[in-house]
Formats: sequence, structure tokens, C-alpha cells
Amino acid sequence: MTRTQDPLLEAVIGGVRLIELGQPFFTGMPCSPNHPGFRMTLIRRHGDMERPDGGSAANEIIVTGGHVGTHIDALSHVSHCGELHGGVDASEAQKGGVFTTHGAENLPGLLRRGVLLDVAAVHGVPTLPGGYGVTADDLEAAAELAGAEPGPGDVALIRTGWARNFADTPAYLGKQTGVPGATVSAGQWLAARQVVATGADTTAYEQIPAGAGHAVLPVHRVLLVESGIFIMEHLNLEQIAESGVREFTFLLAPLRITGGTGSPIRPLAAVSA
Repeated sequence: MTRTQDPLLEAVIGGVRLIELGQPFFTGMPCSPNHPGFRMTLIRRHGDMERPDGGSAANEIIVTGGHVGTHIDALSHVSHCGELHGGVDASEAQKGGVFTTHGAENLPGLLRRGVLLDVAAVHGVPTLPGGYGVTADDLEAAAELAGAEPGPGDVALIRTGWARNFADTPAYLGKQTGVPGATVSAGQWLAARQVVATGADTTAYEQIPAGAGHAVLPVHRVLLVESGIFIMEHLNLEQIAESGVREFTFLLAPLRITGGTGSPIRPLAAVSA
């Protein structure tokens, strides 16, 4: 009997190439000063214990904040005037040391249309200047360059080129130069298009002027609190930019951390092989 394949399965069988959209996790990698860093070490090594048949196993211990490395913010991550998304009282929601509303266990798995908004390419530079504010006009121009504008339920990824600095922690965190990122107008542009999630290749997603640190995060308010749009940070969009792909299938499966405010992720773009 001939079995009719699901169209998505047929596409996968036909050949799909996966492009990494995140950074690797390693001890000492750059992270926001607001969060504890990532640490990993072997807690048991081969030979520490040998089984009767000669077999041995190694394993590690990992200590990390939920917003370290490539990750996604849950809606519990940011409040404004004491309220989370949907008017939820933040103080009540976090009683007991875990969030009873908007916890990271509610982060969705995503298999959606993704659009790369390459703002660095719009300006003809490999990397936007430190502290540059990405505007709604920038995103409009990037969508025109891509030939694809994000819409309801899509995932919009903003490339600043800043991932090129990931191996240089002081440069990547921009303590002297600031970090490029989205402004409020850019956040409102995305919210108007009702994307489900957005991300960028920097530590804080939004514009961080030189010397400002993470003093205020107004775009997080626009996206997380007002619009219920998830934010991803520390992406690496260099490979997909170099491939010339601007529209793709976006894949993501966050960890279901009950009561948490975020999750490490490994985002992928699926394109025809």
C-alpha cells in the first residue's frame, strides 16, 4: 500500500540543510554582567570508576544563569510598574521563588517562518557601530533588502554583525563603545507585525549607548510586557547572512524550566539542501 506523505515530511526527505543561529556554550564565554556566567567541568572522568566489563563513563556539572549564552526570554523576565504581560501582578506571580504565571515551561516550541533583517547589510558594513540604534526605518529597509517582511506568527532576526566580536569579551559587551541594537521604534514596528518572537546577535537585544550599561531596557517592555513577544539574545547570524538566505524555516525547542524566566536554546534555520 502506498502511504501518502505529510508535505512537511516530504520536504525533509527531499533534503534540508540546517544553519546554526546560536553561539556555543563554554566556560568564560561573554555574558551580561546582570547574570551569573556559564561554568562547566567534568565531575567524573573516564577511569574514576571502571565497571567489571571494562566500561567507564564521564559526565559534567553545569552551572549557569537562564539568560546566559544564546537564550530566549520568557514573559516573566521583565515587568513594568509591577506588572507582567497581561496585567499579571509580578510580586504575586513570583512568590515561593518560582513564577506561577508566564514561567519558562510555557515557552513554545517554534517551527515558523523566519526572516533575517540584516541591518548591517543595509548600511553596507560588516558590523554596525557600537551604540547604534536600529530604527523602524532600518527594519523596513532590511525587509525590502530581504524581499520578505515578517508577519503574524513569524520570527524576525535582527543582524547587527556584533557576533563577530564574540571571541573578544570586552569588545562584545561594549563597555567602552556601547552595543548596537533595537530602539523603541523598531520594537513597535515588530509588534505591529505581530511576530511571535524576535532575536538579535548581541547581549541585550536593544541599543546600549556607550557607558550606559543595562540601565533601562525599554524595548523589552514593548515586546515582552506590552506585546507578549519573546526575545532571543546572543544569536550568531553570520553564517546565514553569508549564505544569502533571508527567508527560512525557523526551529526552536526551549527547555521547559518550571517557574523560570528564560531558557538556553539552540536555534536553527532549515533551508533546502
